[in-house]
Amino acid sequence: MKFRKKPVIIDAVQLLATTIVDVCDFIGEHKNFPECEIGGINPWTGLFTIKTLEGNHEANVGDWIIKGVEGEFYPCKPAIFDKTYEKVED
Repeated sequence: MKFRKKPVIIDAVQLLATTIVDVCDFIGEHKNFPECEIGGINPWTGLFTIKTLEGNHEANVGDWIIKGVEGEFYPCKPAIFDKTYEKVED
């Protein structure tokens, strides 16, 4: 069987050195910034820890942080994001 992904409009922010505050605002986590416990770039690993439905996941700079259809957040690699999503005009 083959399936097609339903067209769903999502909100997303790309994690860059210049967008860390935007990402934290997007996921609603500003406690202990910039420590990794809740959300922020870990200065030793360079990764961003994000709470997902499956537990904590780490995102690299350049990854997209997506808000899913149930209000959950998860990281997505840029190459996958580019193949899966296209920009929608407001």
